[in-house]
Amino acid sequence: MELSLSIPALLFPAISLTMLAYNARYLAIAALIRQLHKEYIEKENMRIIRQIKLLRKRLYLIRNMQAAAILSFLGAVATMGLLYIQSGYWAHIIFGISLVALLVSLILSLIEVQLSTKALGLQLSDIKDQENQV
Repeated sequence: MELSLSIPALLFPAISLTMLAYNARYLAIAALIRQLHKEYIEKENMRIIRQIKLLRKRLYLIRNMQAAAILSFLGAVATMGLLYIQSGYWAHIIFGISLVALLVSLILSLIEVQLSTKALGLQLSDIKDQENQV
């Protein structure tokens, strides 16, 4: 396959938008952790502890998602540089690594979404318990 400068350049908008989404998730989780911490200080509740544990896992995943996306971005830039200096062999290898890093980032994102759904289920369990009492 012939690799031209335009192929790795196609990753730039995709990776940039992905990183914006990851950053938005991070900021939302950070705000939620601050709120839950405040609630926990006021009244110790096991539900809050379980939520914070899930949020910790999600933060870990988001950090790794961002790292993989950045690695993918750097790989795309390096590929363009290697193509510019006409080092096609290394450009193919680095571009492949870049695509794998992007794939890892997206798989981690899928896992994080699953944990997010689990966390929402935990939040809604209180309401479900109250519905059963009525």
